[in-house]
Amino acid sequence: MKPLLPVAALALGLLAIGASAQTPGNPHVAMAAKEAVDLPRQELTPQILYQYLLAEIAAQRGQFGLAAGAYLDLARGTRDPRIVRRAAEIAFHARQFDTALEAISIWLSIEPGSQQAKQMQATMLLAGGRIDELAANLGRDLAAEGPRVGDALLQLVRGFSRYPDRVAVNRLFVALTKPYPQLAEAHLALAQTAMSVGDIDQARGAIDRALELRPDWEPAALAKAELLPKGRPQLEFLKAWLGSNPGAQQARLGFARALVGEKRYEEARAEFRTLLEANPDNPDILYAVGILSLQVNAVADAELPLRRYVELGRGDLNPARFYLGQIAEQAERLDDAIRWYDLVDGGENLLPAKIRAARVLARQKKLDEARARLAAAHATMGGDARLIVAEGHLLRDAGRNDEAFAFFAKALEVQPDQPDLLYEASLAAEKLGQLEIVERLLRRLIALKPESPQGYNALGYTFADHNVRLDEAAELVDKALALAPDDSFILDSKGWVLFRLGKFEAALETLKRAYAKQPDAEIAAHLGEVLWKLGRADEARDIWREAAKTHPTNEALNATIKRHQP
Repeated sequence: MKPLLPVAALALGLLAIGASAQTPGNPHVAMAAKEAVDLPRQELTPQILYQYLLAEIAAQRGQFGLAAGAYLDLARGTRDPRIVRRAAEIAFHARQFDTALEAISIWLSIEPGSQQAKQMQATMLLAGGRIDELAANLGRDLAAEGPRVGDALLQLVRGFSRYPDRVAVNRLFVALTKPYPQLAEAHLALAQTAMSVGDIDQARGAIDRALELRPDWEPAALAKAELLPKGRPQLEFLKAWLGSNPGAQQARLGFARALVGEKRYEEARAEFRTLLEANPDNPDILYAVGILSLQVNAVADAELPLRRYVELGRGDLNPARFYLGQIAEQAERLDDAIRWYDLVDGGENLLPAKIRAARVLARQKKLDEARARLAAAHATMGGDARLIVAEGHLLRDAGRNDEAFAFFAKALEVQPDQPDLLYEASLAAEKLGQLEIVERLLRRLIALKPESPQGYNALGYTFADHNVRLDEAAELVDKALALAPDDSFILDSKGWVLFRLGKFEAALETLKRAYAKQPDAEIAAHLGEVLWKLGRADEARDIWREAAKTHPTNEALNATIKRHQP
């Protein structure tokens, strides 16, 4: 392999040299020659010793201007590369760039091939605003690269990428790329530095020229896409360019990600599947195909790539394990689902996995085992209230409403102001018809979280559902709507209050809005109820029938349908 290009080595060392020069270190380390050079024969005279001590003591005291001048005098007299190097470092730290550059000039006269000296010289010329001089120096190095000048230019861009004065860097590359008008890499380099200063017009002009010179060059196509507005312009360009360059993997990956960003999931999935054909064991692509398949509800297409992702064992496996548990649960492979959930051993999916595993056990009529699992998780996970809520839900779903309320009431003895527990206990009390308890719990929730719509909505809906205190119910729901005007469930509450107040047309419009946002079973029950009241029974039945397809076991929906059976 050919050694690193000198010009590239220069660029890649700029930042490190700048950092070391800004913090003068131990003089004995700094003055140690790092390259094999012939040191001058120099007698250590009292004057030299005095000048050295003066310079170093000044540096240690932070008097870098004095230290830089003293070291430069020593460098002129001794021409010792260790002294010269130290003089350059101290002068740079003092921001005395002319002094530093004189020291480096002496250094290069002693060691003309020193990359460290060249790197420091470039840093100081740039910091001192001497762009033309730096461009001349780098231009000579670039010219010496011959056919590899394009690669050298792009490596230079990377080398300067962390230099803070982006405008100076852009000016430098305007000069460096000028001799190479027919070189696509030169135009890409200029586009990159122009982008860094926000000069989009310059960047676009340069990248368009690069693509004219090399139409099939993927780095230029990616840069062009980055410069285009996100959305249709970017997608149309990438799609057209990939039509002529179907094997460009990075561009296709960029296209796929851009489609995801625009929520065009089915198209993104097709692109990721094309990438997967060429990269069958790429974990990132496997995961993307699996997740996008779930996103478009193509569950059968999600399982294999996610399983393969887990088999490869690279990256965070827990999200994939969790999704595989959901896939198995949906397919009624309940033992398989529990196995996947149990494999989740950390991260944000850990607690949901434990809750879902318990729910699956409850579906298998193993309620005691499900509760024991949640209790064990509660003991080991710091008493997370979500685990208490989940256990109460198991009891409620099993129709054991008395036990559910008692369970939440006991939990509230330990955490009396825990908002989720107050809310869930109120729901359990409502199931038992204990409206006074419901009101007390929800009033406490409102006092604790006055800027949250949850308490207002729950209490207002409860009054409306029981057809009591309707004016107060309306006030409570309106307060919730003011806090969350687009919440479909609060809109449902509003519609139900209007229905109870006899304002059927207003109720219908509100419930239609709610159902359009969220086709929930209970919203469907309420919407159908209003339609029925307005004499539109066929429409009501259609709404209920459609909702029952996706929510066949919903208690409120089924009760509503049964009540209106002929």
